Amino acid sequence: MKHKSLLLVVVICVLGVGGWFMVSPKPVGDRLAIAAASDLRYALDALTAQFSQLRPETAVSVSYGSSGNFFAQLSNGAPFDVFLSADITYPQRLVALGLADAASEFVYAEGRLVIWVPAGSAVDVERLGLRATLDPAVARVAVANPEHAPYGRAAVAALRGAGVFSAVKPRLVLGENVSQAFQFVQSGAADLGIVALSLVRAPVVREAGRYWVVPAEAHPRLEQGGVIMRSAVHPEVAARFRAFMIGDAGRDLLADYGFIVAAAQSGLPSEP
Repeated sequence: MKHKSLLLVVVICVLGVGGWFMVSPKPVGDRLAIAAASDLRYALDALTAQFSQLRPETAVSVSYGSSGNFFAQLSNGAPFDVFLSADITYPQRLVALGLADAASEFVYAEGRLVIWVPAGSAVDVERLGLRATLDPAVARVAVANPEHAPYGRAAVAALRGAGVFSAVKPRLVLGENVSQAFQFVQSGAADLGIVALSLVRAPVVREAGRYWVVPAEAHPRLEQGGVIMRSAVHPEVAARFRAFMIGDAGRDLLADYGFIVAAAQSGLPSEP
């Protein structure tokens, strides 16, 4: 009986050890955490999917939000490796603070602003342009919060330039970022939105509405740029992603989403 008990203990220990090896997670590869302006939501999802196909050992996570809010978070040590802003001045300020690598700073595109209405809207945005905001059918106009969102500041500037801001201001609905402003119109919380072209060009929403592109000269340039943080856990992986984004594949994809792509740049590895 004693021998049987001893044998049972040995079997349990062996099975326990074997079970431990079976459930032990496989070693993870490189990780890359990206803080990205919300106008990149669809384009960057597609771009990171391509990057992951080329480098399957790299786990890429992306958080989307307003550039100004991310700047504040990164200034206080938020654990992101790469920052992609809708306003190049935010990455530049991080460089000036010594929090980001100056050599990694880059412009990846220029964004475009549009007026967007759902497909069933009677508002003729193609004909009216910015004056569509004055149409009697438009009770609420969605824009990103200009306090911290570059697309919100551009929208307000365009409305002011068209001489309609005073009339539209009481009817503005502010999104935390340009993606949320777009969602307000999609959900019916607003009747019209002044949002990013890159959002309305996404395949999943392309047929859901109609838009008019606001002339670039109607607002300050939406020069979009990025930077690698000095606190990046894997700076070499961040550098490869940067190179991929401003390389031919990345630039072609961004152009598909309506961005005006920046010229090819150098300074970091060109292969993903």
